[in-house]
Amino acid sequence: MSRAGELPSWRAALEPRWQRALTEVERLVGGRVVRAEREARWRPAFDLDLDRDGAIVPVYFRGDRTEGAGVYGLEHEYGVLQVLAANGIPVPHVYGFCSDPRGIVMERAPGRANLATARDEGERRAVLDQYMELLAAMQRIDVGAFEAIGLRRPADATELALADLPRWEQSFRARKRRPEPLIELVLRWLREHLPTHRTRACFATGDAGQFLFDDGRLTAVIDLELAFLGDPLADLGAMRSRDASEPLGDLSRGFRRYAELTGEPIDLAVLHFHTVRFALNTPLAVAPLCAAPPPGFNLAQYLSWYLVYGRLALEVIAEVEGIELEPPELPEPRISRFAGAHDALVSLLETGERSYTTDTALRVASYVRELDRNGTWVEAADADELATLLGRRVDDPLEAEALLEARVATAGREETGRIVRYLHRRTLRHEALLRPAMRELAGVTFQRIRL
Repeated sequence: MSRAGELPSWRAALEPRWQRALTEVERLVGGRVVRAEREARWRPAFDLDLDRDGAIVPVYFRGDRTEGAGVYGLEHEYGVLQVLAANGIPVPHVYGFCSDPRGIVMERAPGRANLATARDEGERRAVLDQYMELLAAMQRIDVGAFEAIGLRRPADATELALADLPRWEQSFRARKRRPEPLIELVLRWLREHLPTHRTRACFATGDAGQFLFDDGRLTAVIDLELAFLGDPLADLGAMRSRDASEPLGDLSRGFRRYAELTGEPIDLAVLHFHTVRFALNTPLAVAPLCAAPPPGFNLAQYLSWYLVYGRLALEVIAEVEGIELEPPELPEPRISRFAGAHDALVSLLETGERSYTTDTALRVASYVRELDRNGTWVEAADADELATLLGRRVDDPLEAEALLEARVATAGREETGRIVRYLHRRTLRHEALLRPAMRELAGVTFQRIRL
């Protein structure tokens, strides 16, 4: 028990910046912080309980990204939450903004995320239907309300189609560390398939499909940091990415429900375009970080995103273009002479005191153990296939990647098909290496949409 004027021991142990944050939260919300639990994730965030006149007020502190992968600031999401709340959309109540350290102070809304945790298929369908209703409602809000907080209305059909892709590409090119043939191929495909017959702009949540629910009811729409003004089908495309990590149920049925609510049939080609466009945002954001991981970086998580969402883009392109994809041959498990050291490291991290940092290390160690077992085989398979594609063997892997990237820029339809098939097989081989550390993304498959 602390004396009057002294900080409780748990609070005194926090870094000075988080002590400042709690003081600001108390000012904005009113009351005294009696519990602060930091979320184990890649961005700083806290679940807080405040005592206000004897009642506990649940609060969430959403901190700023620290890894440099985003293209929007926290103020962007702060304004979006306020506009949506003013228009009757269930979002967490915003108490204010903390400037040092930067963070949004908001209500910790009731409910849980991820429809995979629904009690049964009936609850899953009911909540997804409610989300589709809210999505249609958000798209009916006058875009002027969002322009007033800084969101930009597309100037023409090309800008409408591209959405915020130019932001992600500009950030990627400024940070690019190595040849990225998959990214360059998908960017080229997107430019060649712009749906320029579309004209209506509306509010798009950006990273759609994120919400909380409880007992069959959707309680709050959350995580709106990527919101923009764009094509109404942009969010449906994004939901196909969200479904990989947080299964949403039958998306084809959900999308048909959306079409009923809006009174507009879904243009499947446009839906495919926005699926590819949004999926590529993740590789654009994380490729430079995976190429040169900063200290403390959660490599296994980010590399999982890089591989899985790059594969989603390739698979949709293959579907649109009629490219037949072939699964790769994968090596049989083998034991290397260094297996004991890798096993010992993984065991130490599994049995030691668990924190976000040690769990991150465990995932990397599990990946490195698999690299020791089968990395040489996968590297050789990649090189053999690439030599066939290029017409010659190139010993330097970076030089070979640069040659493939250059080939992407000029490839005709038939050669593009061969490159897509190669990149898809290669991605699956590397997913197999990473699989022990991929958690919820291990072995994911993507829903085909049937309208």
